[in-house]
Amino acid sequence: MSASDADEGNGDEADGGEPDGDKPDRTPSERVDVCVVGAGPAGGLVAHRLADRGYDVVVLEAGPRFDSTDRLERMERTIRPIHNGDEVWDMSGPRDAFTTPGERFYPLNVARVKGVGGSTLHWQGMVMRLHESDFERRSRDGVAADWPVDYDDLMPYYAEAESALGVAGASDNPFAPPRDEPHPLPAFEPSYSDSLFAEACERVGVTTHSVPNARNSEPYDDRSACVGYGTCKPVCPSGAKYTAESHVEKAEAAGARVLDRVPVQRLEHDDAGERVEAAVYATPDGDEYRQEARAFVLACGGVENPRLLLLSESEQYPAGLANSSGLVGRYFMDHLFAGMGGTLDRRTRQNHVGFITTESHQFYDDPGAGVEGIDGSIPPSDADIGPIKLEFLNYAGPSPVEMALGADTWGDDLLPQLREGYGNHVAMGALVGQLPRAENRIALDPERTDDHGNPIPAIHWRIDERTKRTLRRANEIQRTVLEAMGVDIEWTVGPDNTGPAYHHMGTTRMGTDPESSVVDPLLRTHDLLNLWIPSSGAFVTSGAMNPTLTIAALALRTADYIDESL
Repeated sequence: MSASDADEGNGDEADGGEPDGDKPDRTPSERVDVCVVGAGPAGGLVAHRLADRGYDVVVLEAGPRFDSTDRLERMERTIRPIHNGDEVWDMSGPRDAFTTPGERFYPLNVARVKGVGGSTLHWQGMVMRLHESDFERRSRDGVAADWPVDYDDLMPYYAEAESALGVAGASDNPFAPPRDEPHPLPAFEPSYSDSLFAEACERVGVTTHSVPNARNSEPYDDRSACVGYGTCKPVCPSGAKYTAESHVEKAEAAGARVLDRVPVQRLEHDDAGERVEAAVYATPDGDEYRQEARAFVLACGGVENPRLLLLSESEQYPAGLANSSGLVGRYFMDHLFAGMGGTLDRRTRQNHVGFITTESHQFYDDPGAGVEGIDGSIPPSDADIGPIKLEFLNYAGPSPVEMALGADTWGDDLLPQLREGYGNHVAMGALVGQLPRAENRIALDPERTDDHGNPIPAIHWRIDERTKRTLRRANEIQRTVLEAMGVDIEWTVGPDNTGPAYHHMGTTRMGTDPESSVVDPLLRTHDLLNLWIPSSGAFVTSGAMNPTLTIAALALRTADYIDESL
């Protein structure tokens, strides 16, 4: 695949077809208090909080509302080789086309979902708070920029977000930022392979701890406890893992109206260019409508948010709505993966758990720190590197299905191969973050359009040298631990073959200066008085933590300020 093209799939399930006689009313409401664009975690939380406080709320979602009874069938798609990964959640066709003209190909559709629930339909469900250092990268490291808010500003909203999502955790991380209360649910027990890692880490001086997960370790919020399907990403059939469908449904119960399959084409502003007046959306029948509101919230992610702003150009905003700074779409960041794995001479019970239960944040605030152990050491590094989040992967190695499908034998002849080659794999992962760079950006492709004739997103992406150094450092730490375990290392993912974690950040960055940011510290756009963008696009720096809990905290905080403004 070339760096300028993207696989569009067959488009059979994403073409907007809908049975006659089963079409909901998608005409607009009379002018409402709040129009939310996007029904993912940010949109669902904002819609629920404001609807619950008595505001008239309409949510416009580009994708469909998925039937929860289809989850088992979708799970089967993940293990059958005839299906591509993007087909699990119907991501294909001109509707979802994109290009990547940058230095590196960016596989956007591998891990995004358009539909009620958004990215939480397929996510792994790991939810950590950013560290205090993440908000002060310029002050501490002399790189990038500081956020206009700090950890203390978000601390109460982190707690609210953990309660809203139902986070299971042991609150045992000695490297985590301070908290006033334990996690809402008890942590999941460490996996068997976690115990093997813990022994090796202790021998080399690395501290391990539990991982907070947005999945039920016991029944919570009308959802069952996890039953261990092990296919958490890309689909949880049991409903134990949190999805934003929960808060969308709560918003509806509080009076909000949710329209699915209505991609917003553009936002229209008043004559003065000071306020958004309407969101223009299309229906599966090809009709266009205007939804008017007093306030507007963009909550469709770090790629589609800037794309919609760029599509909403006008005489007052020739470079795109809310783009007087010229920074809409700029400073696109992601987390990069470092990994290493191989086999042991004993069983590891691989793939028994579909999510991570143990990590180490020991090298997060001080990634160059050296450690000494009784069975090895990690030397210090004085290189300019960023935070590292170490992961211990209990789903490493092939599944029996994969091995059987790739084998040359069948039946009784295959059994010995499966018995000998399965169950002894082990691996480590790590996330590191990119620095914000203006050349990494989401733009509009001038030559290709989607199914509505709008330019598709063009992703300009490259990896800077500081990030590559951090990946090498992560590999150095991983090798030390794996060698202490006695692992026969068979593969490595590092600077040359790394890939993204699909955490889209930085494209509508926050700040106090309208010339160097898109939204203010309350996530309201500098240019328009009634437009808010609670998104990871607001992140000034990326850190190395999975971003959804911070997105949720920002969304709840923004909802409070919208409440005050209305």
